[in-house]
Amino acid sequence: MSHLGKVESDVHINASAEKFHEVMSSKTHHIGNVSSVVNSVEMHEGEWGKVGSILLWNYVHACVAKVVIEAIDPAKNLITFKVIEGDILDHYKSFKATIQVSPKEKGSVAHWTFEYEKLHAQIPNPHSLMEMATTMSREMDAHLSEGEGHQEQLHGKIEVDVHINASADKFHEIFSRKPQEVPKISPNNIKNTIVEGEWGKEGSIVVIHYVYDGKICVGRNVIEAIDPTKNLITLRVLEGDLLNYYKSIKMTFQTTSKEKGSLVHVTVEYEKLKGHIPDPHSLANLGVEVSKDIDAHLTQ
Repeated sequence: MSHLGKVESDVHINASAEKFHEVMSSKTHHIGNVSSVVNSVEMHEGEWGKVGSILLWNYVHACVAKVVIEAIDPAKNLITFKVIEGDILDHYKSFKATIQVSPKEKGSVAHWTFEYEKLHAQIPNPHSLMEMATTMSREMDAHLSEGEGHQEQLHGKIEVDVHINASADKFHEIFSRKPQEVPKISPNNIKNTIVEGEWGKEGSIVVIHYVYDGKICVGRNVIEAIDPTKNLITLRVLEGDLLNYYKSIKMTFQTTSKEKGSLVHVTVEYEKLKGHIPDPHSLANLGVEVSKDIDAHLTQ
């Protein structure tokens, strides 16, 4: 299995795209003054906002990352940092983070992308680092929009790529036609599936008992979309434990054939009930773990 991966997350903010990008590119040293997860950002070599410059990020748990500004585009409000030294490279052969901010009718959306290569398969996906990035983004936004009567931003999206060895068709078939097999294939994550209606048909209901943050939870979900030609299925939560925290939440699995194996793209779209509720990275990671188990089953 490939050790390459990608995790993405959307953070809805009140500040303008230009203001947010300005801090990330040329006023990065201010972040330590407003963030609870970043202690300081220091210039090691070069000039703020210039490609090739090297920064030292000191962040929670006494960790350090030396990064080079690999790309910057003021027109697109985009900047890419590549890690060249530090704690992150204890787990990843390569790691880079891109932040692109897009204007919206109200506020902006900060889109984070992590692209990485793990040192070995047992290394977890960097959801904890993504949580840190989204927390930092919201803290920066609160500082930038202070006194402007901003509204709480509750929408979000998390995307994760999972490289698998199985074919896209076989993988999709498990979700679309054989849901009863998933608890046997991934018993540590899925405990039971009960179908109301016909599985693989839009509008059908599936009740899933699953393990979430160490607890047995249940969700009653509707198949909102299914497309065999795209190997895509979307489940939207109608009832269950997740709706104690989220006004709406849905999960999409789309599998694409590659030269070797396939790529499963897991997407979680959500709206929180309150701003302090954490982003559902654990749910995205659950989708990743189930995907890996299905792949192992199909290719054993």
